[in-house]
Amino acid sequence: MSAHAPLVIGLGELLWDIYPDSRLPGGAPANVAFQASQLGLTGIVASRVGRDALGDELLQFLAGKSLDTSLVQRDPTHPTGRVTVDLSDEGHPDYVIHEDVAWDVIEPQQALLDAAGRAAAICFGTLAQRSPVSRETIHATLAVCPDKCLIVYDVNLRQQWYQREWIERSLHQATIAKLNREEADVLSSLLEIGTGDLHKFAATVCQQFEVSLVCMTRAEQGCLLVTADETVDVPGRTVDVVDAVGAGDAFAAALIACRLWGWPLRNSAEFANAVGGLVATRSGAMPSVREEAAALRKQFAP
Repeated sequence: MSAHAPLVIGLGELLWDIYPDSRLPGGAPANVAFQASQLGLTGIVASRVGRDALGDELLQFLAGKSLDTSLVQRDPTHPTGRVTVDLSDEGHPDYVIHEDVAWDVIEPQQALLDAAGRAAAICFGTLAQRSPVSRETIHATLAVCPDKCLIVYDVNLRQQWYQREWIERSLHQATIAKLNREEADVLSSLLEIGTGDLHKFAATVCQQFEVSLVCMTRAEQGCLLVTADETVDVPGRTVDVVDAVGAGDAFAAALIACRLWGWPLRNSAEFANAVGGLVATRSGAMPSVREEAAALRKQFAP
């Protein structure tokens, strides 16, 4: 990774997924930053953890993945974020995303705003906007991004943690909106767009919110990318899925990389699809796939 590689910021939640017998690092923004780094960009996580043992462990984990942690704030009173995973109902895990944690109170610190002013891309979601403190920090950060910065809204709906106002505000800020099929159904109803046709839905979002690109991931059915004047529909790739966690974040990172590289839309879609599929064949949200991703870049480069 070059010191001059474009800066990609993953802004939002950083947490531990707590299982009955283990815990794993979580948080979509961190996954995006990590995968961006594997693709040759400069990925950095912007979040907040507690001044506690779990926070120490998260920072050590990210540093072990060679991620810059200088934008991970430490909170003296709020604990590090946790998601408790209940597996008692086999096949239907239940999640408790604990409230009033450190990533709910991310502050618009000068270091974050300065980094945003240099960013080539910034990726954020909906979950971290559940608290007004972090929500306002996210939008204050987006406001200082350069004009050419790719502002990527990965809708990423979780349980009840979303409101129409937050989503509309985020779409109005976004250059790129990424969501899956289920989220498209929710937004179609919530935003009163009212179309069951994914192409029309994406085109309406582009027009209504002035989003340059809407991307829909559809798991084994591939992805759909729509701009004001181009539509690319790429079928899925058959892979042996080991762990789907983090595959969508890898897709987002690859899509960001392609847009920064200036690739055509179809090449971008095929490469992002392949990178997401690659990560799904490995365990964990941050597997080491740098060499395989570099081979895929050669394969799909225009």
